[in-house]
Amino acid sequence: MFNYEKSSTPIKKAGKYYFFKNNGLQNQDVLYVSDQLKSEARMVIDPNTFSKDGTTSLSSYSFSKDGKYLSIMTSEGGSDWNKIMVKDLVTGNILPDTILWVKFSGAAWQKDGFYYSRYPEPKGTGLLSAKNEYHAVFFHKLGTSQKEDKLIFQDKKFPLRNCYASLTEDERFLVVSGSESTSGNSLGIQDMSKPGSKLQWLVSKFSDDYSVIGNIGDQIFVHTNQNAPNWKVLSFSASSPDIKNWKEVIPEGKDVLQNIGIFGGKLVATFIHDASSTVKIFDLEGKELKKLELPEIGTVGGFSGDQDDDEAFYSFSSFIRPNTIYRYDMKSMTSEVFFSPKLEFNPDEYKTEQVWYTSKDGTKVPMFLTSKKSLVKNGNAPTLLYAYGGFDISVLPSFSITRVPIIENDGIYAVANIRGGGEFGKEWHQSGTLARKQNVFDDFIGAADFLVAEKYTSRDRLAIEGRSNGGLLIGACITQRPDLCKVAFPAVGVLDMLRYHKFTIGWAWATDYGTSETKEGFDYLIKYSPVHNARPAQYPATMICTADHDDRVVPAHSFKFAAAMQAAQQGDNPMLIRIDVSAGHGAGKPTSKRIDEAADLLSFMFYNFKIKPNIN
Repeated sequence: MFNYEKSSTPIKKAGKYYFFKNNGLQNQDVLYVSDQLKSEARMVIDPNTFSKDGTTSLSSYSFSKDGKYLSIMTSEGGSDWNKIMVKDLVTGNILPDTILWVKFSGAAWQKDGFYYSRYPEPKGTGLLSAKNEYHAVFFHKLGTSQKEDKLIFQDKKFPLRNCYASLTEDERFLVVSGSESTSGNSLGIQDMSKPGSKLQWLVSKFSDDYSVIGNIGDQIFVHTNQNAPNWKVLSFSASSPDIKNWKEVIPEGKDVLQNIGIFGGKLVATFIHDASSTVKIFDLEGKELKKLELPEIGTVGGFSGDQDDDEAFYSFSSFIRPNTIYRYDMKSMTSEVFFSPKLEFNPDEYKTEQVWYTSKDGTKVPMFLTSKKSLVKNGNAPTLLYAYGGFDISVLPSFSITRVPIIENDGIYAVANIRGGGEFGKEWHQSGTLARKQNVFDDFIGAADFLVAEKYTSRDRLAIEGRSNGGLLIGACITQRPDLCKVAFPAVGVLDMLRYHKFTIGWAWATDYGTSETKEGFDYLIKYSPVHNARPAQYPATMICTADHDDRVVPAHSFKFAAAMQAAQQGDNPMLIRIDVSAGHGAGKPTSKRIDEAADLLSFMFYNFKIKPNIN
């Protein structure tokens, strides 16, 4: 089922079109270039050649403004540690420049060099588990060694702060932001057109998020949730950048303003309306010009294009429609299909409906249900319920071929948009954090109970899944409600809530979780920490998933949880742990490993449902 052609949104650089394509079963997507929009493409980089088993991936890339150079950031075995190399796109040669110990960074080009962020070289045996400290921004000039790289910014007083650098499209303004966690950042600007200019900090607190969209001359546009839980767009002049002088361009509305960009001299804004996308076009003064028509309830991927170009590209997908690429004419403001995947799947046979249910405290929570149009509500449908619920991350409709076998076997794929996420803005996120984290678990338990009460499915036909923070969600829900479902998949989960902050980047999650270093934090964390609440009970059939190179959520979490749950299991349901090898938290996982994992999870689910699936 994986074997169908996939393509990414094109990126236009120096008049050429770059895009990723996968023929179907290639482990990693391949980068191609076309001189014209639909002319024959040439291969630029094939990440499948990086390693024999396909486990070394291209984690990030960036083009120089003149289109001459391409930075290539690679990850081995799914690790967050990255290496940067540079390809000369004129000669096709890989340059000697190699940058090591890069993590949580991009490469922001300025003429013949780039800015990037890194940590000091780790010492001893803690490569994949030691706490990450002293992040710093450097500038690397092509043709020099990494030892000669210029330190641009580092906050030595606060070793647990991260810092990132970017440049406006015209390379005039260097933007540096700092962070203490996964939300909120400081913001600094440097006018590189003025010799001797210095980095000027406009925002020094970490209570809100600020992202520079771009600039038109001296006017700089910023996407922010400062005094705006649903986000807004502000602008300011580089000559008077004090935050008191910032002006409102697009005010906060009822829907979350998720993404914003400047294309063809217009502001293109993607909003989240009831957990799915809407797109509106504005002029630079904030006047609405047009609203995009989308095929159905779904998700618009990020637009790509230049600020002064008349064309842009975007992607659209839904629970029933694979990722489709569109070209958008910024003059006529019309869309046309650029790439549509072809696979043996007919969207017309399926449906997605949105239902609302009531959580424990009376909060209304939405949930998407995808099934055949012919589904009969008789309480027998094999159902997989998925959610995330954290870090202001929105779970929007998307197509996954691994969910199709469930639907084709007269089942339901359910996605609950629970608190802790960003679907309804800052307040929705914060209502699922710290001492309020139990709201997240209550919302998910409410979704499962709703599916059973409304006779979509039964306890014996219900499976639940979550990954990372969602792995915590599953672990907490089955230890609080062992009767909730038949099958559970806590994957790469944060499961030891008393010690999570002591490993790699775990300290950055404290704004969502709090830590056991304070009495208040300890008192609420111990109540739901899955490792510490594995008490004797009859638990669902559970497959805990992790990977040996996961240095985001170290596998020790899953190891300890598996041991605790195997000791606590009182029933006959299996309690297993699946440990992937040469794999990490999920990013860059090769197709072969994705297929292996999906086959294992689906087989485990149907076997424990006592269903022999139709696999034709």
